[in-house]
Amino acid sequence: MKIVARDIPPRAAWALEQAGVHPLLARLYAARGVRAKDELDDGLGRLLPPSGEKGLKGIDTAARLLADAMAQNKRLVIVADYDCDGATACAVGVRGLRLLGAQHVDYLVPDRVTDGYGLTAPIARRVAERGADVLITVDNGIASVEGVAEAKALGLTVVVTDHHLPGPELPVADAIVNPNQPGCTFESKSIAGVGVMFYVLLALRAELRARGIFDAATQPKLDPLLTLVALGTVADVVKLDANNRRLVAQGLKRIRAGQMPAGVAALFTAAGRKAPVATTFDFGFALGPRINAAGRLADMTLGIECLLTDDAGRAAELAGTLDGINRERREIEGGMRDQAMLMAESLFQEDEEPPPAISVFDPDFHEGVVGIVASRIKDKLHRPTFVFAASSAPGKEHELKGSGRSIPGFHLRDALDLVAKRHPGVLLKFGGHAMAAGCTVAEEAFEVFERALAQVAQEWLDAATLTRRIETDGPLAPEYCRADMVDTLHHEVWGQGFAPPTFSEEVQIVSQRLVGESKNHLSIKLMHQGNPVDAIWFGHTEQLPARVLLAFRLDVNEWKGERKVQFLVEGAQI
Repeated sequence: MKIVARDIPPRAAWALEQAGVHPLLARLYAARGVRAKDELDDGLGRLLPPSGEKGLKGIDTAARLLADAMAQNKRLVIVADYDCDGATACAVGVRGLRLLGAQHVDYLVPDRVTDGYGLTAPIARRVAERGADVLITVDNGIASVEGVAEAKALGLTVVVTDHHLPGPELPVADAIVNPNQPGCTFESKSIAGVGVMFYVLLALRAELRARGIFDAATQPKLDPLLTLVALGTVADVVKLDANNRRLVAQGLKRIRAGQMPAGVAALFTAAGRKAPVATTFDFGFALGPRINAAGRLADMTLGIECLLTDDAGRAAELAGTLDGINRERREIEGGMRDQAMLMAESLFQEDEEPPPAISVFDPDFHEGVVGIVASRIKDKLHRPTFVFAASSAPGKEHELKGSGRSIPGFHLRDALDLVAKRHPGVLLKFGGHAMAAGCTVAEEAFEVFERALAQVAQEWLDAATLTRRIETDGPLAPEYCRADMVDTLHHEVWGQGFAPPTFSEEVQIVSQRLVGESKNHLSIKLMHQGNPVDAIWFGHTEQLPARVLLAFRLDVNEWKGERKVQFLVEGAQI
């Protein structure tokens, strides 16, 4: 563990402060690459344009195809993905197309177990059987070469909207909208699948305007969809570049003002969170997991229906069901996590470093939560990690489905690509991003995969990369250790690539004890620059020395009407 302070460019911090930004926020923003106050403008007018020289490649073609289909009253079917990004993208697509005048819009979401990921040939056939004329993918499709080919053979018009990295061959769709396809100059390469679909709707509305269907005054408003765009963007843990931050900020503003779909409001209630003070944390750790749980353990249709309904009673019922599924997911995950952690730790001696990459499999693992468990192991051991479960799909019993999570400096999808090239046939399927990826292997090939991934990690990673680093914003001035300052920080948009404020300094430990049902959290009383502060370190049980360098985030603990600052410990350098 190494705690390092971010570099804070003094000129940028000074310029932001001179422009009226709060001194602490000026320092935080400067450390995250913001150079001028106008970069903090989250107005809709500052969003990157959908079309034009720096727009999304293929978006004008997609808009024309959809406008033509709507003019001819054709049937549109969206093929979604079974995670929160896919669910919100589907809901945005259905709601947006209906807002713009589409009369026949339906959706289909694959089952994680029986169908697998993306637009497969059987899914294309099911879409055709529904009488569809146009098939639109959201958050998938860029790797669906066979599925798109089957859809085209069945006479369907195919519009692919996705954000994942393409493989060596692109599908032969009628239109592809994906910032990561070759030749696309759109600057926000990190836009989520839901963001791509929102942009397609913006382009479609412009096309309908050009056709005289409506004008600037009479056109439907699409900005109510931004609540769903914000939720899906944060839940998918994409990098919050300037454009994504604007999308998220716009969604948060509407939620805080009470302007949101019934399902989003119901999810806030089910999660015990307060919409008027909503934060990105609520998206990532309260609402997102409840929607994701449906795709992991049940049917993502539940999640999509929750986001589509305008009936408050129906929304509450669906949100309650999703909450129950999420509780079940947590129970399954807890047992799996403990077992997987024991297996991972058995790969090395107590006085040794973990291997450069970790792969674990157990026949009893549930394939719906392998990704979460991989993330937990990666967090604890700071190694690229894959967790595998036996496939539950009929006829696929001898296949293992794995989900991986990575550490900075190790591009997981590229690593899988190298494994596939070195060991042809071992990977039956794979895809993903730098930090998260999935793959399928035959059960008998698991050990070959395990060795091959470790070999790639051995070649690509050095000691510095394998040492967990916590980047912080340095010491926290005591005058900022106030509940209202914490509220100010929580109000801003933080997330992947625009890290939430984390501070670090040496503190004196006054007392410490284990708390929680399983006694697995460390409750600490400490002195911070001469002032007493309570702190908690979740999931940590080892005692700290009397003086220690802590990395911590700020929170507010409310008790009997009193609001006191609390430190949430992220790590310690001893």
